[in-house]
Amino acid sequence: MDFSESARELFLTVVHKLLPSVTPDDAIFNIIAVGTIFVTAAVIYVPIRVLFRLYIERLVKRTRSGWDDALLNHGFFRRLVHLVPALVIFLLTPVLIEQDGLLYGVVIKVSLLYMMAVALLTIFAVLSTLEDMYNASYLANRTPITGFIQVAKLIFTIIVLLLCISILIERNPLFILSGVTALAAVLLLIFRDTILGFVAGIQIAANRMFKNGDWIQITKFEVDGEIREIGLTNVKVQNWDMTISTLPTYSLTNEAVKNWRGMQESGGRRIKRAIHIDIHSVRLCDKEMLDRFSKIRRLTDYIDGKLQELREYHQDEAIDETDLLNSRKLTNIGTFRAYLTAYLNQHPKVNQTMSVMVRQLPPNELGIPLELYCFCTEKAWVSYEAVQADIFDHVMAMLDVFDLRAYQRDSHLLAWNANRAMPAKQYESTPALTADHSGAD
Repeated sequence: MDFSESARELFLTVVHKLLPSVTPDDAIFNIIAVGTIFVTAAVIYVPIRVLFRLYIERLVKRTRSGWDDALLNHGFFRRLVHLVPALVIFLLTPVLIEQDGLLYGVVIKVSLLYMMAVALLTIFAVLSTLEDMYNASYLANRTPITGFIQVAKLIFTIIVLLLCISILIERNPLFILSGVTALAAVLLLIFRDTILGFVAGIQIAANRMFKNGDWIQITKFEVDGEIREIGLTNVKVQNWDMTISTLPTYSLTNEAVKNWRGMQESGGRRIKRAIHIDIHSVRLCDKEMLDRFSKIRRLTDYIDGKLQELREYHQDEAIDETDLLNSRKLTNIGTFRAYLTAYLNQHPKVNQTMSVMVRQLPPNELGIPLELYCFCTEKAWVSYEAVQADIFDHVMAMLDVFDLRAYQRDSHLLAWNANRAMPAKQYESTPALTADHSGAD
């Protein structure tokens, strides 16, 4: 007599002593058998669970390695313990319940489904641990694997679902799979975003297009911020106003996306801003202005070189320097442009290995745009804006030194210019204007 037969005889003896009138064919006997199975599984599970908490968790926390801590945090050991009651139910059912009855099939199927669920959750814990370990490595900055982990979880979920269905209907999983292929068109519609996200994830990983922490801009979705997570179907972006934007993963490959990673990995962040100069303030430099400008240390060599160049030109062309029509002279805006170039070339927060330029853009109704083009070594937003503001504070403050004036659309100036354009008699006939704007220049 083997162990299962001995256990069954013992169970029958105990039940007969407690309830002499109950036979194995009675429903009450089956209820007692099922209750005994589940109670035994629970009685075995509880002490194992307590021992796990007392010893296994402490042992894991004492080790220096991080992978076992990650397994513990994701519930790998806790879920693994659930296999014990599932196995107890599976092993006790043939002993206490007749195998040719309906109840036997139900309890066996429950135990198998229980084991399938525990196995799936355990695999999820392992995959999540792998993801955490990968994200903690330097490779995560190059290629995120969150999408691939989610694909693996989806594949295991589908496999377990097929096995569970095969257990319930007592059919071969391949038979079920052949039936599923007939619904391929429907499944393609259901998992459309998943499939597109998976393909996009492969492209992103293979080409290293995006990673967590990248600053991206997508005008279509009004997204402007850092990528927090690249998943199988969705990408989470935290905008600079601290809102969270969620968009399909495949939009990163299908839409026009600006990635600022190149700027972050380069030697500087670009400053490209213009100040508009009032064209009426542009004039030729006289001797007094040149003497004043030459006292500026950054312009001494420039002015000396330019004056020497003009002398040689006038001598070669036999032109008198007092001849205003034919002689060449420096302008205050050109000298100011040379000053700004020298200023940027000596600025400690401007990357001198990258482009540094001060240029004029085509004049327009706002005046002459004088654009500063350079790269700031400070790439963090707050520090970058502070450096840019300091540079233009200095630019605007130095305008008066070069007898230049920034253009500013102002109703006061518009009215004054209008008065200057009026005929003398008409101007005298408007006392309100002359009273309000007399002495303006």
